[in-house]
Amino acid sequence: MKDLFSGHSAQYAQYRPGYPPELFQWLADSLPAQKTAWDCGTGNGQVATLLAPHFEQVFATDISSEQLAQAPKVANITYSQQPAEHTNIQDLSIDLVTVAQAIHWFDLTAFFTEVNRVARPGARLLVLGYGLLQVNENIDALIKQLYTQVLGPYWAHERRLIDEGYKSIPFPFTELTLPQFPNLYQWNLQHLLDYLRTWSAVKQYQKVNGTDPVTIMKADFSKAWGPGATATISFPLIGRLGVIDGL
Repeated sequence: MKDLFSGHSAQYAQYRPGYPPELFQWLADSLPAQKTAWDCGTGNGQVATLLAPHFEQVFATDISSEQLAQAPKVANITYSQQPAEHTNIQDLSIDLVTVAQAIHWFDLTAFFTEVNRVARPGARLLVLGYGLLQVNENIDALIKQLYTQVLGPYWAHERRLIDEGYKSIPFPFTELTLPQFPNLYQWNLQHLLDYLRTWSAVKQYQKVNGTDPVTIMKADFSKAWGPGATATISFPLIGRLGVIDGL
């Protein structure tokens, strides 16, 4: 399991988008039981806090102590620094496993073995993420230019799994249909630019070149933004949902 986000965990917590609460309400309602959930690769606890209202206990794990330090303290969430592939979670104890914007960093074979070990019969695995944000035609074109032309060589090769909507990852579970939920935010231009600076490829570009590619393109973004102080930002969700059949 790779860790590319320690070192700017506060920035990540402040500017990254979350996920729609309605998704987790629907998910909890569809489960055979709602006792215990495991949010793997929890980062700063975004998904764990959305799971907490629906489960008696949530285990939230990550390999980054810096990310975990940013997570909000909630009574029924237990945070711990553990790799995805080997945890101290009890056998046959979990009703739902979630992985948000993280599974592309895992050793999938080892992780799926761990999922099968900890899951109760009939438990679910949700693999979740989001694609490139959408704002308007002009901003979207600049984001695509930054993503592909400017940052292309600086993305880790695992990033392609997100670009493919996680459709190309092995998924040895009985797959279920995952409904679409809107994932919308009202941001100003500065928030957008600060979000772009959380991209791992931007950090790598800065490290290699000593300059910030977002700052270089800031004037173009300002021109394309338009007269409004804020704009609606859409993060289209990607994901896979399956029944964990066990070992």
